[in-house]
Amino acid sequence: MPLILTLIGILALVFLVAYIRLDTFISFVIVSLGIGLASGMSVTAVGKSIQTGIGSTLGDLVLIIGFGAMLGRIVAESGAARRITNVLINLFGVKNIRWGLALAGFIVGIPLFYNAGFIIVVPLIFTIAASSRLPLLSVAIPMLSALSVAHGYLPPHPSPSAVAGQLNANIGQTLIYGIIISIPAIVIAGPLFGKTLVNQKASPNRELFDIRDVPDHDLPGAGISFFVALLPVLLLTTFGPLKAALPDTSPLKPAVTLMAEPYIGMLLSVLTAAYALGLRRGQSMKAVMKDLEDAIKAAAPILLVIAGAGALKQIFSDSGTSKYIGGLLAGAPIPPLVLAWGIAAFIRVCVGSATVAGLTTVSIILPLIQSQPIKPELMVLAIGAGSLMFSHINDPAFWLYKEYFNLTIPQTIRSWSLMETLVSIIGLLGVLALNLVV
Repeated sequence: MPLILTLIGILALVFLVAYIRLDTFISFVIVSLGIGLASGMSVTAVGKSIQTGIGSTLGDLVLIIGFGAMLGRIVAESGAARRITNVLINLFGVKNIRWGLALAGFIVGIPLFYNAGFIIVVPLIFTIAASSRLPLLSVAIPMLSALSVAHGYLPPHPSPSAVAGQLNANIGQTLIYGIIISIPAIVIAGPLFGKTLVNQKASPNRELFDIRDVPDHDLPGAGISFFVALLPVLLLTTFGPLKAALPDTSPLKPAVTLMAEPYIGMLLSVLTAAYALGLRRGQSMKAVMKDLEDAIKAAAPILLVIAGAGALKQIFSDSGTSKYIGGLLAGAPIPPLVLAWGIAAFIRVCVGSATVAGLTTVSIILPLIQSQPIKPELMVLAIGAGSLMFSHINDPAFWLYKEYFNLTIPQTIRSWSLMETLVSIIGLLGVLALNLVV
């Protein structure tokens, strides 16, 4: 019975989100209520479980995602993202432009949410394609693949951060492993796959975009742009291992422990960005605060989706469904990392949202982590890779790409959907390879 209820619940979620077009948060709550009551829980217990799930899931994740949104907004609005891209393009030259774009997309994609990153880099893609006279899609795919990988694999992006929190994975270690796995995924799905699209005709949609050249002298310097964009990575990957290495008796232990907290690293990054890319360049405190407020407004819907997924996770746990499914999965002949990837990929194809796919998979796969010796950081990445599988017509990003590049649906599937599929499969292979050596 628990397995049937789970399948019905997932199908109901798919139906509400993909076909009824009901708000995702509301859909999660409705499905959570239905599964809880159908499992025999009392009305009071279901309400308590939903409240507990939302609260425990958000926790300090609100800080990480909120600060991440703020950092991304400042990097974008200040022109730092544009400066980073310009530097890398000049460094690689026209001949190797696709590699430069892939690297630029990855660096820009670390602090920026996907949709914000897309809007920032699209003008650069159009401008570079026009000036280099290279086919548009062969230039676009390397950069967009890197953005997608950062969105699906790496904290502080919402889905990997939330999944890491629910699996008690170390965010700094997840970030290090994620960067390692990202390299082959971006190389293959980006520059190499991009070369296969040279015969695909595409042109900018002038109704959505008009090329406007921003003078270089209005952009922040290269050094500070790179430093601010990469500061979260530097802090997360430095203080986490340092905390583990220091003995408890060290006088530095308390300070390092504080700095190893992901939200502290994100807070310091935001404060640094606000000063270096805002106040120091003559922007008023009011204008900087306005950017931060706008960032929080943009992040609010994402936080609600994560909260809804947390409610479903808690219902699965309190109703005994997770324990039952965990017992079934523990004996499954499929390797746990592959199983998690497959579940996330299935939900992604059905629902369209990478975030929903990742968080729903955690609800199902969580008991497996508790019953088998699997590194939670690798499980985060397996789920993240699965959540990027075959983006198609039920994914808003599919239509964003299609409309900006003025493509037909078959062209969009041939380029965008196939790129996302490559990123997903190569990500899984990277996780399995890394599992052999860590």
